[in-house]
Amino acid sequence: MKYIGIDIGGTNLKAGLVDEAGRLLATRKMKVAGIADPAALAWTIHALVTELCRDTGCDTGDIFSVGVGCPGAVEIRGGSILYTCNLPLRNVPLRRLFHQLSDLPLYIENDANCAALAEYYVGGGRGSKRFITVTLGTGVGGGIVHNGKIFHGSNGMAGEVGHMSIEMDGEECPCGRRGCWERYASASALKRQTAKAWQENPDSILAQVIAENDNHVSGQSAFIAARRGCPVGQAVCDRYIRYLTAGTVNIINIFQPDTLAIGGGFSNESESFKREFLGVSNESDEQLLLPLRRQVAAHSLPCNYDKMTKIVKAQLGNDAGIIGAALLGKNKRII
Repeated sequence: MKYIGIDIGGTNLKAGLVDEAGRLLATRKMKVAGIADPAALAWTIHALVTELCRDTGCDTGDIFSVGVGCPGAVEIRGGSILYTCNLPLRNVPLRRLFHQLSDLPLYIENDANCAALAEYYVGGGRGSKRFITVTLGTGVGGGIVHNGKIFHGSNGMAGEVGHMSIEMDGEECPCGRRGCWERYASASALKRQTAKAWQENPDSILAQVIAENDNHVSGQSAFIAARRGCPVGQAVCDRYIRYLTAGTVNIINIFQPDTLAIGGGFSNESESFKREFLGVSNESDEQLLLPLRRQVAAHSLPCNYDKMTKIVKAQLGNDAGIIGAALLGKNKRII
């Protein structure tokens, strides 16, 4: 049996064919003409399903279900998109519209929860019963999986870890509150912090690193500068890791997961940066994950050392959303 996952983005829909083991067999991408039109969205999803089946020689009878991951709030039982922050989608009865075109079962879920589900089964959370992902990107997202089941909370919005406040009178967040974690620990926040340090220290090694990148500030700039012995870059890294620690400690103290995986963000950075920053190399492990683990251990509530939460890298990268969406159908079968 095979499954199809759909990841809804700002301008494109990405689709993937996934097998029982969670392996991504094939992918396709398609632009949405007028994503604000619910019927056009459903048609595009159906077209992607048809294209994937045709190009891979897979009969629709071999497809168990289609899963859709969408940013924002969704109504899982009814199969509707309630609203999204960055896309013009409000109260879209997606399952009903899709079933006007296809008889395949369709499941819908928040995209961060899809990523968490994928990491739980085939990524950094394998072997865990209690698992949480933290996704660093434009904001900070999260997903909670307990014994193979996504935890939604009473209103379906559990896991919005980026909007816990770590500074009660801190920076204003687009959500309307102040001091939200994502204003300090997201990839976007790191770039802002780096840009500010660059402007205040134009003769620093950090400024040289940015100049070498055509004056483009990236998430890796401060870390590269720190490796070259730059105190300004090191200060940016240290402050960022403290912010990342603050929210991570809160999550661990509240949930005590077996494993917490960090990843997902920095998707607009180069592959070399993702390797460096997210810890594929020993250098970045020392720069980010090792100090994060040390600080989290120092500030978390005392517990049995053998049962401390493991902090790991998310392993599936940008494929996590597609794989997790596809596994929604399999997840329904095995829970």
